Amino acid sequence: MESAEIRRRWLSFFEERGHTVVPSASLIADDPTLLLVNAGMVPFKPYFLGETKPPAPRATSVQKCVRTPDIEEVGKTTRHGTFFQMCGNFSFGDYFKEGAIKYAWELLTGSVADGGYGLEPEKLWITVYLDDDEAERIWREVVGVPAERIQRLGKKDNFWSMGVPGPCGPCSEINYDRGPEFGPEGGPAVNDERYVEIWNLVFMQYERGEGSGKEDFEIVGDLPSKNIDTGLGLERLAMILQGVQNMYETDTLRVVIDKATELTGVRYGDSHESDVSLRVVADHIRTSVMLIGDGVTPGNEGRGYVLRRIMRRAIRNMRLLGATGPVVSALVDVVVKTMGQQYPELETDRKRIETVALAEEARFLKTLNAGTNVLDGAVTEARNAGSTVLSGDKAFLLHDTWGFPIDLTLEMAAEQGLSVDEDGFRRLMKEQRERAKADAKAKKTGHADLSAYREVADSAGATEFTGYTHTDGESTVVGLLVDGVPSPAASEGDEVEVVLDRTPFYAEGGGQLADQGRIKLDTGAVIQVRDVQQPVPGVSVHKGSVQVGEVTVGASALASIDVRRRRAIARAHSATHLTHQALRDALGPTAAQAGSENSPGRFRFDFGSPAAVPGTVLTDVEQKINEVLARELDVQAEVMSIDEAKKQGAIAEFGEKYGERVRVVTIGDFSKELCGGTHVHNTAQLGLVKLLGESSIGSGVRRIEALVGADAYNFLAKEHTVVAQLQELVKGRPEELPEKIATMLGKLKDAEKEIEKFRAEKVLQAAAGLAEKAKDIHGTALVTGQVPDGTSADDLRKLVLDVRGRIPGDRPAVVALFTTANGRPLTVIATNEAARERGLKAGELVRTAAKTLGGGGGGKPDVAQGGGQNPEAVVDAIDAVERLVAETA
Repeated sequence: MESAEIRRRWLSFFEERGHTVVPSASLIADDPTLLLVNAGMVPFKPYFLGETKPPAPRATSVQKCVRTPDIEEVGKTTRHGTFFQMCGNFSFGDYFKEGAIKYAWELLTGSVADGGYGLEPEKLWITVYLDDDEAERIWREVVGVPAERIQRLGKKDNFWSMGVPGPCGPCSEINYDRGPEFGPEGGPAVNDERYVEIWNLVFMQYERGEGSGKEDFEIVGDLPSKNIDTGLGLERLAMILQGVQNMYETDTLRVVIDKATELTGVRYGDSHESDVSLRVVADHIRTSVMLIGDGVTPGNEGRGYVLRRIMRRAIRNMRLLGATGPVVSALVDVVVKTMGQQYPELETDRKRIETVALAEEARFLKTLNAGTNVLDGAVTEARNAGSTVLSGDKAFLLHDTWGFPIDLTLEMAAEQGLSVDEDGFRRLMKEQRERAKADAKAKKTGHADLSAYREVADSAGATEFTGYTHTDGESTVVGLLVDGVPSPAASEGDEVEVVLDRTPFYAEGGGQLADQGRIKLDTGAVIQVRDVQQPVPGVSVHKGSVQVGEVTVGASALASIDVRRRRAIARAHSATHLTHQALRDALGPTAAQAGSENSPGRFRFDFGSPAAVPGTVLTDVEQKINEVLARELDVQAEVMSIDEAKKQGAIAEFGEKYGERVRVVTIGDFSKELCGGTHVHNTAQLGLVKLLGESSIGSGVRRIEALVGADAYNFLAKEHTVVAQLQELVKGRPEELPEKIATMLGKLKDAEKEIEKFRAEKVLQAAAGLAEKAKDIHGTALVTGQVPDGTSADDLRKLVLDVRGRIPGDRPAVVALFTTANGRPLTVIATNEAARERGLKAGELVRTAAKTLGGGGGGKPDVAQGGGQNPEAVVDAIDAVERLVAETA
């Protein structure tokens, strides 16, 4: 029975029995405590914790899961894997132990013809919790399992909790006896290799208290509502139903192994070492496809690091198996075809998945050989020094320069019998991060002592921001720094940092530039504000200079922003949200925001993408944005709980820190994001958005730059003027310009080629004359001279070799010619075999000439090239060559 059929039967069975079928949630966990979904019940956690009311009393799902704590063991054993599917059925206060047990037995032992899995009842063994007499009785009396095939186990094996105070309860596991070839008799209590667990039934009936580990906690009482959470490992059941030894031989993994053997010529079963590599490849490539399919992209942090690590581990193992070129495309193709039967979205999203995977392979292959050589050299260096530890700085070099995840370095070093100084590596990583943070902080705070800002925060509290609804407002000066030092007063001309108790000025954040404007005190003093930052959370620091009068702490003030600038920035910020959504619509959820800057009339937007965005897609995105503007959608902001925001589908970037209450900006029915910035009231206020283009700013990150409003109009007006001028020059309509200009450039290129050909022929015509003018230096023919300026290095080389060929081979010959190109002297020198026998080598002669020219050079004994900085020294260089020939010949 294929895996896809196992999945279909599971969902069909429970749907027929009143369960709501819940599609698998994304592997990207909607849980701040998890990087990835690692258990089938994770999407249902809010229901079990009582945080949210379940949509139905019964539910069922087949959930995609990824676990990576034992990644180093993957391949070494046949039990470890990173991706798996967990079939689950859930009851929220509906049926309990008897219902769950009877459903499990019916599905497992029911005939294949009737929609069951057809397992032999006599091969199923049951475990229950030590004192769970109720479950034991149901298995024995209601289902009919013999008492000798029911075993009682303790908390460690048969009691479940989340590891924190909350719901918990006893488990009952169903195990399949694979036969004596897998170990001795005695049931799962004796041998879990022979008696493999396939289904775990969790009976949530208690509330646990504080404690640690799986056993060290107390039961504090009964739950008001008893729940069921079960999990059946699809891969384990497939192993049994398909009659294979382990999960790597099941249908969804064996096809990947077979493709890897086809690509490398290594057969599965040839050796333990190659089998390990083949299993690593199969598991990791499948996991990679599933992660990319759910929107994960390779990176150096969080879940992106998980993907990068397993992809690079798979690629390296293909190299160990003998693969010499790119292999990921073929492997991904097999996974998409196989897993696509269960998850059709993989086929729909195939192109994007392949693009992300191939880009990561290309990046790693560029550095794999060089990095491996660096590692091998470091290993040799350590061994020669009598050490068994690879230094932290070498591990850091491999990570920072060659893209080796530290886990890959650990693994490769261990293969050669060495450990790695992880503490040293992590210290260097920490120092690098701290340097980056310090640089960024210095830009924000001007190197002022943060304790001064903290003192203001402690004494005056956080700054109240009024700028969402007001562009000016009365306030009080509660803090003042002059040249980075706290001060009670400041005079005209002083550079100051001012803290107000309330302000309409927006402090730079969330990609939005700060407001500018003026603060006028009731004493008549005026401060021109050019920047606003929050060096410590909640405290807005207004940076500027005192234009008139004296500023004192405690003075009343009127703060007024530059309204025109604010409106221009607000237009840019709203346009950024529209661009983000339009890109996600076009490219999928991987086009997630990676940074932005909203400034007056223009913005830049950084987003994840493994490759350049095609021009046609960018045009479509721009068109979609401007269509939204024409719809005149209202822009609204609302403060709500983070959970409510997520329920409404608001985009929140993973890794960002959000409080319990968040601000959600909604643009009609088009966009919804968590955002603290300022925006327009209606999309019509943007006027026009013009995307200028996109480019790469780093591995897997692209940047779009764009103009908004009047700036966009002015840009298009200038472009129109340029187009009109070109029309006049080439005498054609706008749509004819590309073809006409391309034709003109083609003709110009052809003409340049003809000129180059003529010039080269003219240079080479001098060869005969130069050979005839050869000097005789102690029997050696020496040809020196200058050729016309502008002669290319390639043409000079051809001329030198031509001249050398015109001198009889039995006569020692040296040809040294010089030219000047782009203001810099160039020389090529050649010798024949007879000259080299006299010790005259082109490389040594070039070094002498180049040194005179103020530069360097080198090459082989028969021909070499060099250059310098001083074209006036060519005559001296010719003399130097002649002297060296005379001395050597």
